Amino acid sequence: MSRRYSARRKKSETLNHNKLVVFNDPKSPVSEIYRTIRTNIQFSSFDKELKTITVTSSLEGEGKTTTLANLAVTLAQQNKRVLIVDADLRRPKIHRIFELNNTEGLTELLIEMVKPERFIQETFVENLWVLPTGRIPPNPAELLGSSRMHSILKNLRGKFDYVLVDIPPVNVVTDGLLIANRMDGVVLVCEAGYATIEQVKRAKELLVNAKANILGVVLNNIPLDQTNYYYAHKHYQD
Repeated sequence: MSRRYSARRKKSETLNHNKLVVFNDPKSPVSEIYRTIRTNIQFSSFDKELKTITVTSSLEGEGKTTTLANLAVTLAQQNKRVLIVDADLRRPKIHRIFELNNTEGLTELLIEMVKPERFIQETFVENLWVLPTGRIPPNPAELLGSSRMHSILKNLRGKFDYVLVDIPPVNVVTDGLLIANRMDGVVLVCEAGYATIEQVKRAKELLVNAKANILGVVLNNIPLDQTNYYYAHKHYQD
């Protein structure tokens, strides 16, 4: 596989300490809970292999991208080949967390008839690669809902053990819903005290209507004085 960066950068030069806690402080309680989320996802289906997973939220700023990035690291630490696809073509963030070049990526791949390897970049985390967004297109929903996008996801599924896709908040734009139903599973991230119950229920309703396979909810930013855990993970209940 071709890579934009042939040599790994030093940890101190690339690590965003505020985002990749699993990489920076693997023995912390927060890192352990990310690993628990990983385990829960891996055992959430007995009759279907979960290789393609998307992470979303109801609103902007609830921590979906940070959750996805740390989950990806925990999977890579199991010696699995993991690819992160940044499909948030409106407000991309993955490339910032891993400090990668974002001049070309998914947008160019959707437009040009080239192989995905041309735009996939190696990260400083072993076994973890990123396909960034590239330039911001004027028609993200049209691109993400295209047959070309479906073909790309199918292709990548066969090349990696896990493909994690970051999509926009489902209550904000429809882009992510066009991908969610093509994935093996969806994780919904909610920030305590930010999104209302009605907003979370609306996000669930949109995903269900899109025929997405909802794996569960990650509730983050819970004050430490209110719980023994920084993260809570549970399945939706009616």
